[in-house]
Amino acid sequence: MNSQTLDHLRATIRDVPNFPKPGILFKDITPVLGDHALLSRAIDGMIDATGVLKVDKVVGIDARGFIFGSLIASRLGAGFVPIRKKGKLPWKTRGVDYSLEYGSSSVEMHQDAIAPGETVLLADDLLATGGTAAAALHLIAQSGGKLVGSTFFIELSFLNGREKLRGHGPVHALISY
Repeated sequence: MNSQTLDHLRATIRDVPNFPKPGILFKDITPVLGDHALLSRAIDGMIDATGVLKVDKVVGIDARGFIFGSLIASRLGAGFVPIRKKGKLPWKTRGVDYSLEYGSSSVEMHQDAIAPGETVLLADDLLATGGTAAAALHLIAQSGGKLVGSTFFIELSFLNGREKLRGHGPVHALISY
């Protein structure tokens, strides 16, 4: 992706100070989502960064990861698998608890969402501390899926989230702060 497009994407992301709590500078991607051309370029960039041409499944993490993941899956001709917060999926699930900087959480996916040996790409809007992404990678591994990499729209590199993903394939981010 050329630097002019990256600059345009970066300029369109809105900074919202003190959200969701004081001291946090939230990166609001809704202006990008609302612009068809920019959203399309973002999806292309996330795919191009991985070098992946074909996968069986793209996994997206609740909730904005559903947007990026499903669009990437459609472009790659792959199925889409949602990883959701505990209690949100209607069928038999496998889950994992994980730590956050302020407590803990749980995510789940359907037990039959990924067949053993299927190739999988993880996609999400944001890589911050890496806890949720690492939990998603755990679920992919439990299912027997073969992870080919992870792609994120934004990475907050100062939070060192990549460290929690080390050893689980290549990690790509379109925009880093």
